[in-house]
Amino acid sequence: MELVITANGDVRCIYAEAVPLTVFGHVDIARGSHVEPTSDGRWTADLSPVDGPVLGPFACRSEALSAEHDWLTHHWLAAAAPS
Repeated sequence: MELVITANGDVRCIYAEAVPLTVFGHVDIARGSHVEPTSDGRWTADLSPVDGPVLGPFACRSEALSAEHDWLTHHWLAAAAPS
């Protein structure tokens, strides 16, 4: 689990249960995307909650989840990283 600590002390990450985030203080969890099935049985990852694109469609839900995680890591989490 990758944690990014901003200059003002905020901690940003893609949520997982590997680290109990409450050790950092108040936790504010927000949805980063919606992984949903399409009408034809494929899957998309809609990253509009973080001003991102809709990825897919993918044949499998696991592919959509992987693409979601990769996009969030490279575009949303990296944007918060100190330079």
